[in-house]
Amino acid sequence: MIEVHHLDNSRSQRVVWLLEELSLPYELITHERDPQTLLAPESLREVHPLGKAPVIRDLARGGRVIAESGTIIDYLLEHHDAEGRLAPPAGSEAWERYRFWLHHAEGSGMPPLVMRLVFSRLGQPPVPALARPLGRLFARGVEQQYLGPEIRRLRDFWEQSLEASGPWFAGEAFSAADIQMSFAVLAMAGRGGLEERPRLQAFLEACRERPAYARTVARIGEFSLSAG
Repeated sequence: MIEVHHLDNSRSQRVVWLLEELSLPYELITHERDPQTLLAPESLREVHPLGKAPVIRDLARGGRVIAESGTIIDYLLEHHDAEGRLAPPAGSEAWERYRFWLHHAEGSGMPPLVMRLVFSRLGQPPVPALARPLGRLFARGVEQQYLGPEIRRLRDFWEQSLEASGPWFAGEAFSAADIQMSFAVLAMAGRGGLEERPRLQAFLEACRERPAYARTVARIGEFSLSAG
């Protein structure tokens, strides 16, 4: 039994999806964000010192606690995917692509998307009303000078990579790298960032057609990163 500590609308969706793909039994423990700050609650710190989701506890292996999305994916595949269904053979060309995308999602993919969300909120509460016009002006400058170009570069890179390897990021076969990358692609899609990117749109559609993904969404909803 795997214990999944889940935070609504967060990276933990990927862990639930992975467990569904592996047909592993798990218990979902949901933590609620602070309605004002949207930060994770203190209850997550009781599971892991960082107080972030996702975190899993593997009850079949002495209650071992694992944090960080990529580490959790590696751990679950190492200990609970003996058939190697969700990773290419080690040493293959597909494996090299798989390993790159598994780390790229959080290493280069998500930071500018999260930064866009943070900066977009500088003109909203809880920022003091008098500071909001300056916050919006500052956010607009960062978007124009850095975030916009960087996110467009990422989007083009992802589209071209799927064109070369497709339909999945590691090649012809679906893998855990696609589960990892789904978060970043969904985050970009949340702002209409996939217009005229047919391969990225097809990737998301293919993800949504997987039965394990549908079960995940039915249970915890689909992730959406909106800077609205």
